[in-house]
Amino acid sequence: MHYKEVKAILSPQNGMNLYRGCTHGCIYCDSRSKCYRMDHDFEDIEVKLRADQLLEHALKRKRTKSMIFTGSMTDPYCPLEEELQLTRRCINQIERFDFGLVIQTKSNLIMRDIDILEKINKKTKCVVAMTLTTFDEELSKKLEPNVCTTKERFEVLMAMKERGIPTIVWLAPFLPFINDTEENLRGLMDYCIKAGVYGIMNFGIGLTLRDGNREYFYAQLDKLFPGMKEKYMRTYGDAYEVTSPDNDRLMKIFVELCQEHGIQYDKEELMRYMREYKNKTLGTQMSIFDFCD
Repeated sequence: MHYKEVKAILSPQNGMNLYRGCTHGCIYCDSRSKCYRMDHDFEDIEVKLRADQLLEHALKRKRTKSMIFTGSMTDPYCPLEEELQLTRRCINQIERFDFGLVIQTKSNLIMRDIDILEKINKKTKCVVAMTLTTFDEELSKKLEPNVCTTKERFEVLMAMKERGIPTIVWLAPFLPFINDTEENLRGLMDYCIKAGVYGIMNFGIGLTLRDGNREYFYAQLDKLFPGMKEKYMRTYGDAYEVTSPDNDRLMKIFVELCQEHGIQYDKEELMRYMREYKNKTLGTQMSIFDFCD
């Protein structure tokens, strides 16, 4: 790890990345892509200096309460967080100033901070977004080797349900010829149904590959699934969108299950829900996202 001095911690859209890089080891990670211009090794985690203080100053200056987002680029619960507690200090500031929170992770380390998440959700709105990819536990350990398994993430979703904290599942990615099966989809959907998730973000049965993450992904395919890299190269070449041959059938099953169990799956509606700030003592308040395309 290394530290970096930064001047601000919030983006104009209220996004917050406390770390850059990750050691979860997920073989498909898009954040490895060259387009993000990371100037250090991906596993050499960049830590933002005084992030909690910068966040405090930023929240004090805001005239309107809104939702704060973290986790879309780098998991806020990377292993370093257990020691540094940077995420915990920052969500403490969010709770202190009565802002809402959308926090995305695939780590059960988030359970450490469930006390703060519950406080936020009682006053405003806290949405926990959990990534699920693979129902089979052994396969999960291959694809995401240094983070908790899918079953443990399901246990996080159940804990949030018990406390009334809304959850959204990122159901992605599906790797063609590896986990793009009906059995996998139904297993993950069963978890979502039991956990009473508000919604599921699903961008189709497949994944995306760009320069940077494609090379790492192919190297891991060679290591874990001999011969699979060649099959990908024959089927997809250098395509950005890598869609499962079974996409249409599996997406039909996905939609039917969501409709049957009252799970929101419309991506625009899910984005609206996450952007909407709610003051539970006064009602709903517009956020800056309502004025953006």
